[in-house]
Amino acid sequence: MRAPIGNFDQAVPAPDCLDELTAPVAAAVRAWSGSVPADQILYVETDPRWADTAVFVERYGSDLLERSANCVVVAGRRGGESTLAACVVLSTTRADVNGVVRRHLGVRKASFAPMDTATGETGMEYGGITPVGLPESWPVLVDAAVVDLPYVLVGSGLRRGKLLVPGKAFAELPGAVVLEGLGRPAA
Repeated sequence: MRAPIGNFDQAVPAPDCLDELTAPVAAAVRAWSGSVPADQILYVETDPRWADTAVFVERYGSDLLERSANCVVVAGRRGGESTLAACVVLSTTRADVNGVVRRHLGVRKASFAPMDTATGETGMEYGGITPVGLPESWPVLVDAAVVDLPYVLVGSGLRRGKLLVPGKAFAELPGAVVLEGLGRPAA
């Protein structure tokens, strides 16, 4: 099947390639119940050697620069309590962790979670974390610009592949909250 964005050799509906996904991502695809059918979530194989954004878009298509999203894990703290959450923002922006995220979570301090925490709590590889398959108790903060796109490239849980997800599906993920201004222009 031809990918709706980018220049990939092959795009496969995620339900048809569950063995290529991490356990939490495969479980989320199996249990998918949103208005977007699960077979519209596509998996594309990528080479981790070309993970750097500039090299990635040169290899897989310049249109991906404006149609890719990053999923970052943040930790918020208030008193002795810690809250983990995910932020999904376009790759041309940065999550406003100290403003929008901190206020939304109602915490005194918010920062990017340590790599060991992010990978250990998600069951995904660093650099491949995706909002599909995150723990259901987590808030998943999604920038409104992500939801507005027809398709968005995001991690697959592993560094060797990506998911192509209809933008509106991000608003239907467990724990999803769509926020204006979550993604700020990169400095």
